[in-house]
Amino acid sequence: MDSIKIIGGNELNGTLPISGAKNATLPLMIASLLTPDTLTLENVPRLRDVAQLLHILSNHGVDYTVAGRRQGENPMTGQTLHLNAAEIVDTTAPYELVSKMRASFWVVGPLLARAGEARVSLPGGCAIGTRPVDFFIQGLQALGAETTIDQGYVVTRAPKGLIGNRVRFPKVSVGATHTVMMAASLAKGESVIENAACEPEVKDLADCLVGMGAKIEGAGTETIHIQGVPCLHGHRHRVIPDRIETGTYAMAVAMTGGDVFLEGARADLLSSALESMREGGIHIEETSGGIRVYRNGNGIAPVDITTAPYPGFPTDLQAQFMALMTRSGGTSRITETIFENRFMHVQELVRLGAKISVDGRTAVVEGTSSLRGAPVMATDLRASVSLVIAGLAAEGETTVNRVYHLDRGFERLEEKLSRCGAQIERISA
Repeated sequence: MDSIKIIGGNELNGTLPISGAKNATLPLMIASLLTPDTLTLENVPRLRDVAQLLHILSNHGVDYTVAGRRQGENPMTGQTLHLNAAEIVDTTAPYELVSKMRASFWVVGPLLARAGEARVSLPGGCAIGTRPVDFFIQGLQALGAETTIDQGYVVTRAPKGLIGNRVRFPKVSVGATHTVMMAASLAKGESVIENAACEPEVKDLADCLVGMGAKIEGAGTETIHIQGVPCLHGHRHRVIPDRIETGTYAMAVAMTGGDVFLEGARADLLSSALESMREGGIHIEETSGGIRVYRNGNGIAPVDITTAPYPGFPTDLQAQFMALMTRSGGTSRITETIFENRFMHVQELVRLGAKISVDGRTAVVEGTSSLRGAPVMATDLRASVSLVIAGLAAEGETTVNRVYHLDRGFERLEEKLSRCGAQIERISA
């Protein structure tokens, strides 16, 4: 199993390209099931989750090609996918595939809407909480689907098609919003999704669906109106830049010092996180081509944050911000409200010399003047990268083990950081 070795202490300087958003790419790929025509996606990141989802979609009959694999290609730019589901050949998503990636469960909505039935295994994914699929099921049932759970599978049918209806989620769910919005696009009549997720990735999916012929208004707000259409057509869509990757590298620069231009980043996608960094004394300049982040010698001020659904502070940046606060000049409090098991990185940061105590859903971080390298173990995707950026700022050598988590969500991480002066390398088992 691969590991990453880091010799800390180097400032980061230069230009670092931001990849397409993983959390936008996955639902966009799944949307290809809604049409017999070709859906082309640009700026797709090269990630393990993308490759896994291609495998899952091909099981349902999606043919795909990957453009851009040619001599002289810049490995730091996204790839282009052409996805064609001319015929749905299988409406079952088996356990051995879905268990490897939670987002693959979202195929249940498009399969049901297009083929009238779906049999999808209950999902797996990172061990950061239970994340039940109740909201998905309730939403599809509101659209007229008959749904049962049989031997670990969600079995749902709508042989006469889905019927538009009002769907109100008791709690904000990005995945359920994606799934019901896709399903409602092919339902008969109007659907209204209330208490919908407002994340940019939801808006990006809606923009793509509209380009495919869907009638959707209000995406990016708490209420989404969808007028169902009989069919969708092909489209070409460019994936938005990854706001979590942007925030992660911005915090890496803040921890180590230096001056980095995050090429292609969009500040409007993560305003809350950038504002918290500014409170900590980090310089951030927004431009039309990206974001400049720099900290040249000044200290880091402590900042309290509470994770919340968009536009609040993203839970996917909580671990990275905690790593940043280990180097602050005081005490900060980090409260996690989204997932119940998302402090598993705390003990690994403590191995590097961090001073952190946990009380329920709040972690109290006492800033320290220095961290020291040590072997650490990655527990999930975002926790993994928090250990990497902490290692960049620590004295001596840090080895991050079980880095397969990183490959699910960060494209060419070692190469990007190395180009900016980090001493980091992957060690293959």
